[in-house]
Order: sequence, then structure tokens, then C-alpha cells
Amino acid sequence: MTGARSAAWLGSLRERLGPRGAALVLIAVMLVVTTVPLVSLPAVRCQVFGSGCAEVGPPSRTDPSAGPLRRLTPVEAATRGRYVALGDSYSSGEGAYVIAPDRAAVNRCHRTSQSYAHEVARTFAFARGSALWACSGATASSVLRGRFGEPPQVDRVEAGTSLVTISIGGNDAGFSRVLAACVLKLPWSGDCQAQGGEIATRMATLRRSLPGVLDRVTARAPSARVVVLGYPRLFSEARGEGLDNISVGDQQWLNARARELNELIRQAARDADDRIVAERGKGSVEFVDAYSGFAGHEVGSADPYVHGLDVDLMAFRAEAHSFHPTAAGYRRLAELVTRQVNAGPGRPLNQYA
Repeated sequence: MTGARSAAWLGSLRERLGPRGAALVLIAVMLVVTTVPLVSLPAVRCQVFGSGCAEVGPPSRTDPSAGPLRRLTPVEAATRGRYVALGDSYSSGEGAYVIAPDRAAVNRCHRTSQSYAHEVARTFAFARGSALWACSGATASSVLRGRFGEPPQVDRVEAGTSLVTISIGGNDAGFSRVLAACVLKLPWSGDCQAQGGEIATRMATLRRSLPGVLDRVTARAPSARVVVLGYPRLFSEARGEGLDNISVGDQQWLNARARELNELIRQAARDADDRIVAERGKGSVEFVDAYSGFAGHEVGSADPYVHGLDVDLMAFRAEAHSFHPTAAGYRRLAELVTRQVNAGPGRPLNQYA
């Protein structure tokens, strides 16, 4: 409030209330201003005196000589702590076995040397290192409760975690079973596309459970950037391949189900990030669209990034690596994750240095 406005306001009070009444009003205003909590003073000044109404900016340093705080870049926010990779077989590295430990019997989660997580860890300098805890066969439930006697994956992240990557949802949707039924064509397996009702039911369950997983991760690592990977389609959309006993129509149908799953995951990630923004949190939840990530390198192509069907004829079942990425496929997933880490969530992060 300017001096002229202040004088006019006081003059108006004297005319209406008299000198004594105007003095009492001023004393009351001063009592309010001096007794409210400090966090409310800007609002009081703004309402009573017309000053202090500017929008609140980033927090300032306690030492004024150090200057104002600087907002962290996406890469700085992602690398200031520890990187942890969670999720299912598409994060553990299932299907890409290069060294002996990749195939070791004790490696029940099939964490391999070719997981995209290792390439991400080599690309960025994480201040507190990195760890791979994804487990083949994991579902949303086992991320929260553990698998093969291991602690819950979500317990592997904590306040010092700055980047989390996770792929989850494929096993909840039952894609392995669906693919097996489409490929093996056993008399009791039914038609491939007749499984649509079962998939819809499973996805409805996942739509309810996935938000809880993301919220648990962000609660334990409130400053982390959580990068959620979608799944690549397995079959070409430009041409059909007469392969693995799957008709072209079934390939197109399976691609469509993969797209639906990706959209479900994308929405869950967006909703989780919206909750962080609403609460003015420090972290983020970001979705990586991998649906077309293997374009030109699908099953049956000249240079596939994903394995086709490999059947154990003795047990008459699909081998674990069937329809999982090759080493080249995991390198491609690493490229997509790296691109997202560099790009950021598409909004400012509430982190400063």
C-alpha cells in the first residue's frame, strides 16, 4: 500500500470512527499481524496492506551469500542417489544368457548380464551406485510381497534412491499363458482369440493393483524419478509372418492386446505423477512407450530383437526365454530408458541444488 493510499485510508477511518475509533482499529490490525504464525504473514500483508502478494518461488538458501537455489536438471535429479531396477522378466534380462551365472540354478529370478539396467548403470554416474532386483515371473503382487523367498522388491528402494525403472503388468495380464495357448494349439487350449474375456478380467484387476505398486515405490523413494516401461509388440504390423503356428490374424490380435496393456500402464503412470504434482512432491512417475521399440525386429524378422517360440518337447512346454528380448533387444530397451532419463518428465522437478 502506497503512502498516499495509507493516508487516505487513515483519514477515512477518522471521519467514520473518530480519532479514538481509528486508533483502536489500527491496534487490532497490529495485534493480528504480530500474533499469526510466520508462514501466514505474507497472506496477511497481502490482504491488509496490499503488499507481499508475489507468487512464492523456490526455497532460498539459509546463507544469503550463496545465492538462490538452482533447479536440478532431469539427469542431475536421476543420478544424485542410487539407481534400482525393479519389475518382471523384461527388466531382469530373461532370454539373454551370455555368461555362466546367467543360467545358474540359484539364479531363480533369471537376472542376467544383458538386462537393460546394466547399460543404464554404465551410461550415467549414479552417486550411490545401482542394483538390479527385477525377477522373472513377477506380478504387481509379488513386487509388494516378494518372490522365491526374496524380500519384496519395493523394499529395495529408500529415501536415497534417485532413479527407479520398472516393467510390470505382463504376467498380471497372463500374456505367457495366452501366447502358449495361441502357439501350442492343444485340443483343450481353445481358440487363441477366445481368451479375450480372460485377458479383460485380468487387466481390470491390474488397473486396480498397479496404482498401489507405484504409490508404494514413490512413498519409499519420494525424490526418485520412477520410469515405467511399457512392452514392445512381438509381431510386425506391416506384414504378417507365418511362424510359430500363430496365424496372421492371431498376431494382429495379440499386438492389439499388447497395445491395450501399454495404455493401461501409461494411464496408471500419468495418474501417479498427477498425484505427486498435486502434493508438490519432489519425484516423478514417467512412462516409456516401448510398443514400437522393436519395429523391424519383431519375431520372424531377419534380425529379431525378441525370441520366437522354443518348446521343451519332453515337458511339452515353452522355454522361459520364448518371446523375451535378445541381447540386442535389451540394448534397445536401454536406449529408450536412457532417452527418457535425459528428457525428463516433461515438467519441472521440485528439486534444487
